[in-house]
Amino acid sequence: MSATKVLVTGGAGYVGSHVCKALAAAGHELVVYDNLSRGNEAAVRWGPLEIGDVGDGARLRDVIARHRPGGVMHFAALADVAESVKRPDLYYENNVAGAVSLLEAMRELGVKAFVFSSTCAIYGVPLSVPIAEDHPTHPVNPYGAGKLMIERMLRDFHSAEGIRSISLRYFNAAGADPDGEIGESHDPETHAIPSAIAAALGSLPFQIYGSDYATPDGTAVRDYVYVNDLADAHIAALLYLLNGGATTAINLGSGIGTSVFEIVRAVERVSGRTLRLTHESRRNGDPPVLVADIRYARALLGWQPRYREIDDIVRTAWHWHRNGKR
Repeated sequence: MSATKVLVTGGAGYVGSHVCKALAAAGHELVVYDNLSRGNEAAVRWGPLEIGDVGDGARLRDVIARHRPGGVMHFAALADVAESVKRPDLYYENNVAGAVSLLEAMRELGVKAFVFSSTCAIYGVPLSVPIAEDHPTHPVNPYGAGKLMIERMLRDFHSAEGIRSISLRYFNAAGADPDGEIGESHDPETHAIPSAIAAALGSLPFQIYGSDYATPDGTAVRDYVYVNDLADAHIAALLYLLNGGATTAINLGSGIGTSVFEIVRAVERVSGRTLRLTHESRRNGDPPVLVADIRYARALLGWQPRYREIDDIVRTAWHWHRNGKR
């Protein structure tokens, strides 16, 4: 594929910054568009930063008109399930209305390729696992509901405006850049692996939210997919669209379920330290088990996760956090 300029919204965030590094390594130009409300400016290293909000249509049109990208990768979204339950207004305004604003700017300026950061939260509590793309979609929290609305919008924009898209339904992104340049850090931190690593590095306990699920050890089971494997999938998705691929949606995961207790043990093995644990009640909107069926991603994109062992994924995150982040 010849080099393409890509507008990356939310490129200062966790997954977005890893994708930016992968885009640059593949020879593409990129422009990061981020309001830095939750992103890290220090993670913008592989292309210029345009500071702006996805809800600001005029600013988006200005940036797109000046840079003339051949495609857009859209990561700019709030992504805390528990927060979405408490503040649905924030999630519908930022995630859903922001996506409308971005698509309108693309329509006006003729950008036709859109890679969307979606989520497994659109499925809700699964009827069966692993979860395939044709599984019914019944999100149980505003975060998942908003992402599902955007997927519907993308199908409608394809029909009406010819904007082709691929929605990448992530399961749990995890790990860090093996070069140690970027990694996962949120404030506050709600994700299991960085939270467990923080407990290993400090004196605070690791909080387990729910130990009475109908799972083998009572804790929630998730599919952890290595962040650089996700980045590879985004490059493949861009190629798919630029080669004329039709609008679709695919799951991105490892295909392996890992419980919270298993995350604890992995962090203990990698760090050589014992975590102190506390047990809290379940968080609203958390299904007991989410594991991906990834056969469609293999067939459509030729994508295969390279890091599937949880210790290997945890080790990359441990090295980044232990070395003081960056």
